[in-house]
Amino acid sequence: MHIEKRRNGKKNKYYLAHTFRDGAKVRKLRVYLGADGNAIKKGRSRAEQILKERISAYKIIADPFRQVLTTKEIKSLEAKDDISVKHLNKDDWKIFTESFVYDTNAIEGSSVTFTEVKDILGKQKWPQEKEKWEISETYGLRDAVNHVRNTKDHLSLELVKELHKLTFKNSKSFAGEFRKSGQEVVVVDGTGKIIHRGAPSVMVPGLLKDLVAWYRKNKSKYPPIVLAAVVHNQFENIHPFADGNGRVGRLLLNNVLLKHNKPPVNIELKNRREYYAALWEYENNGNIRPMIELILKEYRNLKKLLNR
Repeated sequence: MHIEKRRNGKKNKYYLAHTFRDGAKVRKLRVYLGADGNAIKKGRSRAEQILKERISAYKIIADPFRQVLTTKEIKSLEAKDDISVKHLNKDDWKIFTESFVYDTNAIEGSSVTFTEVKDILGKQKWPQEKEKWEISETYGLRDAVNHVRNTKDHLSLELVKELHKLTFKNSKSFAGEFRKSGQEVVVVDGTGKIIHRGAPSVMVPGLLKDLVAWYRKNKSKYPPIVLAAVVHNQFENIHPFADGNGRVGRLLLNNVLLKHNKPPVNIELKNRREYYAALWEYENNGNIRPMIELILKEYRNLKKLLNR
């Protein structure tokens, strides 16, 4: 790390800068210190901490596919599981959407039951004891599922924002907006232990652009389940929104699957611990296998759900 002076009109501005290699790229990060010597002394320690956090985020996120399974292994797993559900008809989509809306909201703490979800979506019948935001997110997630079904967009920043906006348009003031500068996210468990730290807010747009670029480069190279799992897991690592990342991530998972002619998948509430363990394993060890195995498991459950 070094001090960098940049001229701004008649004044100098000082930054703590660090250049490092990220795969084939050379990246340079800067943190503003101030305009005089006292500011440099006072701000250097904090600036060093910020730079270390940002560099760490690149190490976690910059290479989306840390290949643990070979393509041959993935194809073998797919063949072994015999994914026979290729396309959903109108009735299938109704059944799937109800289950997806219930489970993916319930994973995030919604108290709306499966029966209530069916009544809300099918009969416009609202349970009086539920909060309005829970009702609106039930409708919102349904609308986001429909958008995933109909959009031609494989993956983009615009799609990410639109899915968040659709899901939370009537429940969150920041629907469709990434975290603002300085707004950081830390996920803790019941004991207060940090289990996940989102990427620094200033890095969110750049990291998402890197993920989109990786997907476009590799969408014809890797099997669809690998692409979907990596996009989902990387998105969760970045954690671009102040809230709602899990739901948008699972929508993106399905968007990738559908765009590659695979059926959608529902991560069920009963498999929440396995789901979180798969995310943890990827973030900390670069191991994509647990998420792929969970997706294949949920495909078996999909066949049962649709009586195939």
